[in-house]
Order: sequence, then C-alpha cells, then structure tokens
Amino acid sequence: MKSISVQNLVNEFQLEVLAGGDELERTIKKAKTHRPGLEFIGYFDFFPMERVQILGKKEITFLKQLNIDERKERIDHVVSYHPPCFIVTSEQDGLTYLTKFCQEENIPLLRTADTAVDFIAKVDNYLTRKLAMEIAVHGVCLNVFGIGILIRGESGVGKSELAHTLIGRGHRLVSDDIVILRKLSHQTVLGTHNDINREFLALRSVGLLNIVRMYGRKAFQDESRISLVIELTKWQKDELNNELELKTETEDYMGVKIPMIEIQLQPGRDVAGLVEAAANNWYLQQQGYKASAEFMERVQWEEGDD
Repeated sequence: MKSISVQNLVNEFQLEVLAGGDELERTIKKAKTHRPGLEFIGYFDFFPMERVQILGKKEITFLKQLNIDERKERIDHVVSYHPPCFIVTSEQDGLTYLTKFCQEENIPLLRTADTAVDFIAKVDNYLTRKLAMEIAVHGVCLNVFGIGILIRGESGVGKSELAHTLIGRGHRLVSDDIVILRKLSHQTVLGTHNDINREFLALRSVGLLNIVRMYGRKAFQDESRISLVIELTKWQKDELNNELELKTETEDYMGVKIPMIEIQLQPGRDVAGLVEAAANNWYLQQQGYKASAEFMERVQWEEGDD
C-alpha cells in the first residue's frame, strides 16, 4: 500500500509544527481527511483513526467551551487512537491543552492559516493523487484538443513519431515510452510521467528530444485524464472495419473501462489526422451527438419520402 509521511504534508503546505516535531515520519495511507465531531462527544463506532484529522473553528470552539475535566476527557479519547496527525486551520491559537496531549502521545500537531473548507479541498486532492493506485504501461500519453489520449502498440510501430507529429500540430506531450496511470476514482484514470522521462520524447534515428526546450512550455502537460485509448496496429488487408456503426471497444485499467479504438498503419495514411478526428468525435459523443445516428435518420427520412 502506498503511503506518504506527515513531513511531506508539512513541506507541501508549509504547515507550522506545534507539537510532535520528532514524529513527522509517521505515515499517511488514506486519501481523505476527517473532521472529528461525533468523536468529541464520545461516539467512536466509525472513527477513521487512520486519516489526517482536521480541526476547524467549530471543533476548537467546542473544545474551548468545555470545562477542564470535560476537555481533558474528550481530547484524551480522540488522541488515544493515535491518528497520523492533527491539523488546526484558520491559524487558531489558545491550543495549550491540545498541544500538551499531542506532545505526551507523540502525535504531530500542525497549523495552517487556511480555512477548514479551503484546506480540506487542497489536502484531499493532494492525498488522492499521491496515494492513488497506479501502474506503469508502455505507450505514449498526449493531450489532444483537451482530451487525454493513451497511444499503445508494439515497440517500433511508430508511437513516438506520431506523438512528435501531433506536438507539431499544437498538441501536448504528457509522457513517452513509460506512462504512469493513476486511478483517482472508479471512473477516472490519470496519465502522467515517471519524473525521469518528464518532457522527453525518444525518436528512432534522431535520439532524445526535450520537447519543452524545442517547442516551448505549451508543448508539454504534466498530467491528463485518460479519456481514450488508441491502439496502433499493422495494416491487415480486408480486416479494417468500415461499418457506419462501430462497436465501442474498451480497455480495462485498474477496473476503469476506457473507450478504445484501433488505427491500422499503412504508408501514406494521415495517422495524426485520424487521432485528431477520433478525439473530436469522442468529444461530440460525450455531448450526445453521434454522426452515424444522424446519418441513419436522414436515410430513413429519404426512404419515408419515397
């Protein structure tokens, strides 16, 4: 299972360390944060103790209104579950009691100037990406007309050459050769690089190219949601499907099914143009439009007129 340390959070969001500074290597394994509310009134049946605990103005104000004995009891119960860390939002002060308990239990107590709502949105997004299930696949990932496309095919079939042509047409490279796929939800897979191959494109007979240095920042994108998979295959005579209504094929990545089309290669074919057409056609289909459906309506109208 993937994990990050509390120190990663401190560095990423410039958090102030109030207690537990020696325990910043504690691990975080869950992507969503939690605001302990019911737990402060003694209900722990579904307490997600493995999550980062966020203390906003509601939680801190509630604790401050308690008498000393009640406050000690409520805080002691929550702290005793040893969550990865507590983060106080809105730069709230007067946390002597909370600092004391966290220090005694060696639990990091951190603080941010952000409001609870703003901070939770940012940190949840960060944790979701960092802790997402991921796999590495051989291929090329590009953003074409704002649509993330994963290009697959056998080694040497021309994936990188196709990517170079598309970049020349104004589209963006995400990753070449090794594409990291991260599952962000049951219907979202994100494509990115592995840091080592960031901005690089390898072309046979030419060598390694730094796309950003050659074509500028607009030629590269750090990540993109994968909406379409294109499989490049060698031309097979009499096997190309030219039916008006193509059956939708899908490719499964970590349980997420992504639409997939096959493009057969042959000298003279404008493969880059076909990829652009596929991207535009996918977009129109998401808007509810299908060219084949409109065509059949016209045919039926003509037949009815006869």
